Amino acid sequence: MPLKLAYFSLALCISMLLGCNKPTPEITVTDNWVRATAEGQEVGAAYMTITSATDTKLLRVESSVADSVEIHKMSMENGIMKMRMLEELELKANTPNKLEPGGFHLMLFDLKKPLIVGEQTTFTLHFKNQAGKENVVSINSPVLTEKP
Repeated sequence: MPLKLAYFSLALCISMLLGCNKPTPEITVTDNWVRATAEGQEVGAAYMTITSATDTKLLRVESSVADSVEIHKMSMENGIMKMRMLEELELKANTPNKLEPGGFHLMLFDLKKPLIVGEQTTFTLHFKNQAGKENVVSINSPVLTEKP
């Protein structure tokens, strides 16, 4: 009987410990930063790396420093660099999706104030996965003159 009680106690402890693990976040944002602007500049840009555990879409972004945030893509067409707005950004599961200068990025329109080096900017990112589950991620991004 004592051996059965010991096994039961061990199994109970293990299950309790497994239940204490923090779940892995579905979406992570790393390497996030915002480019500093000059006085009077009304447009800014933000960059980051987004990784999702599932195929998902970035639907929209809000910021504390801009009236409007758009998802943009830059590409070279016939020797000319073109930029276009995207309605959403598709993110492949477990793949770091880089938003960086010269590629995908966020454009910040109608800035409420200059973006000054050393300050922080708040973003709220809205996602939806293929199952229809919505996810909201809030981040603070440092204002820098160049990529860290």
